[in-house]
Amino acid sequence: MSGGNNIKLFAGNSNKPLAQEISRLLNVPLGDIVAGRFADGEINVTINETVRGCDCFIVQSTSTPVNDNLMELLVICDALKRASSGMVTAVMPYFGYARQDRKSKSRDPISAKLVANLMTVAGVDRVLTMDLHVPQVEGFFDIPVNHLFGNPIFAEYFKSININEHEYVAVSPDIGSVNRVRKFAQILNIPIAIIDKRRPEANQSEVLNIVGRVKNKKVIMIDDIVDTAGTLVNAATVMKEKGALEVRTCCTHAVLSGPAIERIENSCIDEMVVLDTICTDRVKDNPKFTVLSVADILAQAIDRIHKNTSISKLYTQK
Repeated sequence: MSGGNNIKLFAGNSNKPLAQEISRLLNVPLGDIVAGRFADGEINVTINETVRGCDCFIVQSTSTPVNDNLMELLVICDALKRASSGMVTAVMPYFGYARQDRKSKSRDPISAKLVANLMTVAGVDRVLTMDLHVPQVEGFFDIPVNHLFGNPIFAEYFKSININEHEYVAVSPDIGSVNRVRKFAQILNIPIAIIDKRRPEANQSEVLNIVGRVKNKKVIMIDDIVDTAGTLVNAATVMKEKGALEVRTCCTHAVLSGPAIERIENSCIDEMVVLDTICTDRVKDNPKFTVLSVADILAQAIDRIHKNTSISKLYTQK
């Protein structure tokens, strides 16, 4: 791919294995940067090479610790701009705060918009991200946003294991994910079902009904984020009770907070397929998890952005 002298690829501390794989695919070495902490916890960034006039790409997911990783990204961007870099692209495989995209009750913040503003002020010229919680978050930015999708990666995986389309059904864990699941189902030519649920409080859900047939079917449940995994495990249990033969789940962003890994290990979920938008070191050797990489699609997008060629082929859900 690129390998040009006027492109620079930098890695924050959030997901260095992914950044290293992108670097290998692009044939562009990772830039010499040190992102550390002062004694009081303040972030300190030192860039040890010239970036004047270069296209700079920073690979940084704003995952746990969310605020540290976000602030680190902002400080890196500021350092690059003050060093007279050219275009700065924030490569954010996982965009934290995307779930806070609206006011669900009085006096709520819209934190996703605040983060978008902070990034623009810090000097970000473009954002490259994947599977935003809701696509409307793109509109919070006044700079270009390239929004890639995990569906084709998941679909290619299931094609590779030669699933029988007559045995499977794609399941949406809620109404908000129906569009994502429908596009996935179209790729594999399988039907869909929808879980009707309610959330009595944050990080809790109750399954009220399943719209569609899962009895005697092998289920593939598609979601963008697995956080505490309570909702996911709940839904899998109900589908098994309704007669599903097996339950496989696919989630782009493996946040896996608190008891999530233990819950999944002890659940009736047969396979948990995740992407490496967030560092997956904790689960890469776990037999219940299958980790697929986004490095190739991100590397292709970075190459096309640098060369000013179209990337629409990459962010179209095939």
